[in-house]
Amino acid sequence: MRALGQGLRVFIVFFMKGEFPYGEGNILSQLPNVDVARFGSLDFIDPANIKPEEREQAELALAAGREAALSGKYDLVVLDEVNVALAFKLISVDEVLKLIKDKPANVELILTGRKADTELIKVADLVTECLKIKHPYEKGVESRRGIEY
Repeated sequence: MRALGQGLRVFIVFFMKGEFPYGEGNILSQLPNVDVARFGSLDFIDPANIKPEEREQAELALAAGREAALSGKYDLVVLDEVNVALAFKLISVDEVLKLIKDKPANVELILTGRKADTELIKVADLVTECLKIKHPYEKGVESRRGIEY
C-alpha cells in the first residue's frame, strides 16, 4: 500500500491461494498501478502428500514473479507465501535465490510467509517475523470473512 501511495508500480503473486475470494486480492486488483496473479487451488495443501498439480501451480507462480521482476514494468514485486511454498518443497530454494540474484537493482522484492529458508535469510536485506501468541482457531472459531480472508 505504501508503494502504491507513492506512485510505484506493483506486482503481487499469491502462492497457494487460487481463485478464492481473499479480500486483499479482491481490493488490490481494483487499484491502479498494481497487478495481481493468483496460483493454487481452493484446497489446503498437505505437505506430507504433495500433488503434482500443487507443485506445478507453485512453479507457475514463481515463473510469474520472475517475469514481473525482470520485465522493467514494476518497482516492487511481492511473492506472497513463497516461504511456505518453499517449506512444503513445492519449489526450489535455488530458483528463488536465482531470482534474487537476477533481479534488477531498482526492483524491490518482498518474500512473505512463515518458515523462511536459512539461505534466503542470509541474502535478505530485511527479515521480520510475525509471531502468533494466540488465535481464535484455538477456541474453535471458524475463518471470518474480512478478518482471516
